[in-house]
Amino acid sequence: EKLHISEPSNAYDFGQIINAVNINKDKAACADLLTITDPKKLPMLLSNKLEGEILLIFIQSLEYYILGKDPGLVYQHLFYLSKAERFKVVLALLSKNEKEQVQQVFDLLSENQNHQYSLEDLESLKKVYEL
Repeated sequence: EKLHISEPSNAYDFGQIINAVNINKDKAACADLLTITDPKKLPMLLSNKLEGEILLIFIQSLEYYILGKDPGLVYQHLFYLSKAERFKVVLALLSKNEKEQVQQVFDLLSENQNHQYSLEDLESLKKVYEL
């Protein structure tokens, strides 16, 4: 059954949707969520709930479903994701393989670069992601 995604108004709603997305590993639903969620609100909506699993499903959803249509939105989400509480902790716990998935999104972003971000912006964000 496809998850029905509506814009979360608070951290609790967002957490409920993320849990459902995560249990089902539903990348399409996660992409829907990220498409309707203002990237600037991510740190507030994630609150202190960021986990490695969540970071990875975000990364995969951004790569598979959003990057081809809107690389600027992917950049924005990566930028604000890095401002979330626990980001550094989660990053430190990623495996080599998981880090490579993150690297791949950055590679695709530089190949699909558009006016919404410069290659310099991308390089400095890569440093934040310790790549």
